[in-house]
Amino acid sequence: MATESFGFQAEISQLLDLIINTFYSNKEIFLRELISNGSDALDKIRYASLTDPSVLDSGKDLYIRITPDKENKVLSIRDTGVGMTKADLVNNLGTIAKSGTKGFMEALSSGADISMIGQFGVGFYSAYLVAERVQVISKHNDDEQYIWESAAGGTFTITHDTVNPPLGRGTELRLFMKEDQTEYLDEKKIKEIVKKHSEFISYPIQLAVTKEVEKVSGVDVFISSNSFKEEKEESKIEEVDDEDDKPKDKKTKKIKEKEIVNEELNKTKPIWTRNPQDITAEEYGAFYKSLTNDWEDHLAVKHFSVEGQLEFKAILFLPKRAPFDLFESKKKRNNIKLYVRRVFIMDDCEDLIPEYLNFIKGIVDSEDLPLNISRETLQQNKILKVIRKNIVKKCMDLFSEIAEDKDNFSKFYEAFGKNLKLGIHEDAQNRSKLAEFLRFYSTKSLEEQTSLKDYITRMPEIQKSIYYLTGESLAAVKDSPFLEVLKKKGFEVLLLVDPIDEYAVTQLKEFEGKKLVCVSKEGLELEETEEEKKVREAEAAQFNDLCSTIKEALGDKVEKVVVSNRITDSPCVLVTGQFGWSSNMERIMKAQALRDSSMSSYMASKKTLELNPRNPIVKELKRKVAEDKADKSVRDLTYLLFETALLTSGFSLDDPTSFAKRIHRMISLGLDVDEDEPMAEATEEVAEAAEAASTSAMEEID
Repeated sequence: MATESFGFQAEISQLLDLIINTFYSNKEIFLRELISNGSDALDKIRYASLTDPSVLDSGKDLYIRITPDKENKVLSIRDTGVGMTKADLVNNLGTIAKSGTKGFMEALSSGADISMIGQFGVGFYSAYLVAERVQVISKHNDDEQYIWESAAGGTFTITHDTVNPPLGRGTELRLFMKEDQTEYLDEKKIKEIVKKHSEFISYPIQLAVTKEVEKVSGVDVFISSNSFKEEKEESKIEEVDDEDDKPKDKKTKKIKEKEIVNEELNKTKPIWTRNPQDITAEEYGAFYKSLTNDWEDHLAVKHFSVEGQLEFKAILFLPKRAPFDLFESKKKRNNIKLYVRRVFIMDDCEDLIPEYLNFIKGIVDSEDLPLNISRETLQQNKILKVIRKNIVKKCMDLFSEIAEDKDNFSKFYEAFGKNLKLGIHEDAQNRSKLAEFLRFYSTKSLEEQTSLKDYITRMPEIQKSIYYLTGESLAAVKDSPFLEVLKKKGFEVLLLVDPIDEYAVTQLKEFEGKKLVCVSKEGLELEETEEEKKVREAEAAQFNDLCSTIKEALGDKVEKVVVSNRITDSPCVLVTGQFGWSSNMERIMKAQALRDSSMSSYMASKKTLELNPRNPIVKELKRKVAEDKADKSVRDLTYLLFETALLTSGFSLDDPTSFAKRIHRMISLGLDVDEDEPMAEATEEVAEAAEAASTSAMEEID
């Protein structure tokens, strides 16, 4: 039969021209597209066989086979799918009536990605990214075998196939590779692309691999045992005679021959498509390791499917340990792999899971997402938001399940506690749920961390709020002066010593209806009786003079000086404003290498000095002020008290040298040393010491 020539539809000519003449960096997607097309053809024949099993008479095995031919620079991709008739070849590969090409061209011109080609049903043409000429040999059960061929000019030809071996059924694509694209004929490169994009296709993907096999040649060499007889001694003649009766030794020669073997590339099966009850822990473990290259088993797994308006299946794994670069901002996020009908689409989709859950590994396989959507389209995809919402919800369920096992939860919290706190800061929708998983040390639980729920169960009836104190370390806060009254009243205080706690707790205003109150900020209202309130107000009135004198001495270092209701032993503390930074937050912000220092001026809180009216030091100061307001020692002691309060309240000193001088002055007083006494000249002391040494040396000689 003569070769027939056809013209491409105008839009397809444009598309081919664009593909051939434009440089795309991710050319490897051609293989994903062609394998997906083969998989679709295999699906069609499988569906047809459900109603008519005889369609498989032309070939029972369903597979996709890739054969690289380096000598001729040809890559063949063969499937045993439904195949195409002559009419199909014309309609599907040349003159598509409702072509997606126009849509694809428009998307490309607006900056989309070549990898979205399959969405428009024109994935086949991606073959021209790497091939200068393409042959499609196809055999459908209802038609003869035909060859479709085009070098991507304006035309293609269709010929009745009388030269190639019969396919039986299915399609073989032959890609005659461009000179600079021969890397796609390398076994290693093909394996890499198939593993990345098509590892979970339902049908076996075979690669024709050339292997050297050792074979035994048919050359036989006989060595007679008699040749050794003469050397034997007479006493051993009987033994030699016995050997004569045995078969003669056969010497063989080994030859290395090249043999083509079909190696299956997608042996890891998509276990997410199976029923979770049928999958063993070992299978999950093996799948997790193949997915993440982790050497350890996972800590927990969540396998689920969502049905209804949107259908997708997913497996989420929780690793045992956090990677060292967990919070590396430039790190590419690739923990959740997105598949569409088991074809890999992308692994760096930020919209699929919030950043604070970036330690969760897994797979999402959707039936509904348009195949090979580009990143641009994906961002506006409502389906994606639904998937994200479901993933976050299932993660919360997973954490709840782990929380039931104390040992496992402590491992999990140690590795990923910071992520949960980051979630409190970022995810308003799930804030209350995340708060249930938080664990902190407290004044009643210094050895083991406690949850907010447990804290509430231990609260006395009179207590209305959850109290907390932030600080640099457990050692720095466990005996803080801020805790004195609360300890006395029997109120438990949470000790937050992780820098991220400061950020989390500013967002988490309350838990189960109980307000979170910082004990180092002003406005601390402790539950007290009417009588206690009257006594406190009376004390405050008595110390008005002292408060105003101290405020004058300290100037703008403090906003005000008041009588405290939060300390029982310490002479004074410094508290910060209710809405500014706490002393700990100020310390954290100062430590930021790239901070904006102008921010400190309005965020750094105004300090209030609170005095303890029952402390003997404060009482004595009050007496001194009553006697003489201009007393120099009052000013000195005021500064010393203020600077000590800065340290005990978690601040840093602006001028450590003057503080040190005051301490040295106190030491001098304690040792009864006159500070004004001039220091002896060092040279005189050295001379005296040398003279004494020489005298003793003379005595020794004598």
